[in-house]
Amino acid sequence: MARFSKSNVPQFSVDVYQNEYLPEGGREVNAIVTVTSTGGGTTGGVPLTGASPSTGRAPGQAPGSAVVIMVDCSGSMEYPPTKMRNARDATAAAVDTLRDGTRFAVVAGTHVAAEVYPGNGRLAVADARTKAEAKTALRRLNAGGGTAIGTWLRLADRLLGSADVDIRHGILLTDGRNEHEAPEDLRAALDSCAGRFTCDARGVGTDWEVKEVTGIASALLGTADIVADPAGLAADFTRMVADAMGKAVADVALRLWTPVGVEIQFVKQVAPTVVDLTGRRSDAGPQAGDYPTGSWGDESRDYHVCVRVPQAGIGHEMLAVRVSLILPDPAGGTPTTLSHGLVRAVWTNDMAASTSINPQVAHYTGQAELAHVIQQGLDARKVGDFDGATAKLGRAVQLASASGNTDTAKLLSKVVDVVDAATGTVRLKGKVAEADEMMLETRSTTTVRVKKS
Repeated sequence: MARFSKSNVPQFSVDVYQNEYLPEGGREVNAIVTVTSTGGGTTGGVPLTGASPSTGRAPGQAPGSAVVIMVDCSGSMEYPPTKMRNARDATAAAVDTLRDGTRFAVVAGTHVAAEVYPGNGRLAVADARTKAEAKTALRRLNAGGGTAIGTWLRLADRLLGSADVDIRHGILLTDGRNEHEAPEDLRAALDSCAGRFTCDARGVGTDWEVKEVTGIASALLGTADIVADPAGLAADFTRMVADAMGKAVADVALRLWTPVGVEIQFVKQVAPTVVDLTGRRSDAGPQAGDYPTGSWGDESRDYHVCVRVPQAGIGHEMLAVRVSLILPDPAGGTPTTLSHGLVRAVWTNDMAASTSINPQVAHYTGQAELAHVIQQGLDARKVGDFDGATAKLGRAVQLASASGNTDTAKLLSKVVDVVDAATGTVRLKGKVAEADEMMLETRSTTTVRVKKS
């Protein structure tokens, strides 16, 4: 384990879990990389290198943050009328949760995006006065119009980009499908915003598209969830803003350096949720690539790295991957290495050593499969392939039971009747509440950490 040794916080550590032993002819190396950040906390962290030249904050001050809340104000938000009222109340609760000094804005989203507060392309600075003004402005929110989420995101990006801060965060609420722009327009907006700010996305009610909401959160390294009952919005918005206020450092990258001949097969975040980062690599010099991880507070995440190494003879050893946590220099200078770890490959003729599967690797391979088969099972159910749905969701029940993922097991039990969890024997329920099915799909990528012995 390597630990960021400077006296400043937050501090990062990297732990690598793997079975480094390969049989003769073996080429695939798997490792779980656990990244832990400590010292940030909900009161804000300390800048890593003294006073920031761009913000002027001295060590000990909380990192500058900016938050834009995007509220769906399309016509469907009026049905039932309590939905729009709950959205206004939730946004007001979120504003109240902002730490004083945080830059913020509220955007009303329909088939266009409109600034609600403060307006004129600016961000307000949170204090008692501006919070009160924002809550007054929220009373003017009314439902009417269509849904074009890409326009909301682009406006949020412009507003957040105007802030000279460390942490940029968006919160997006929708209750419907993105019907007033082409799918490629939303995709282009996500591509444009990726890496510029993180975004949590929420679907309220049951008339929205799960893959749209989860796709937004995945692209922008945020969280996604369903709020089936609009009355739960205020508590959820408060939690999201509190989490955003706890972020202490942004734009941390997972840098993988590999020797010549080593091929990266995939890089996935596997806890707390499954997110495939493989396609998000950006080159970082010879044999090196960076994978984005977003903003960090006090937390720990796990990543699954899989590489293919050249063949080697018995007794040969090699470094397969050097894993580093990198914090870019805003001025374009040399980035800071926060921590690092090594993934090794050793060829042996000891069959017991080479066939042993590391417990962390086995656990998260199962968790990734669990997320995949839930999606496959629900998709099969939607098109009437009930045999296929039964098989996939049965496998999901088996995996959830074996790994101790009780939350997912409970969600599955609302879609299937479990006959035998150990064998994955299930029967599809004849009638399933739409909210229960959407909750299972939305939360299918949520994983549990490996049990410590």
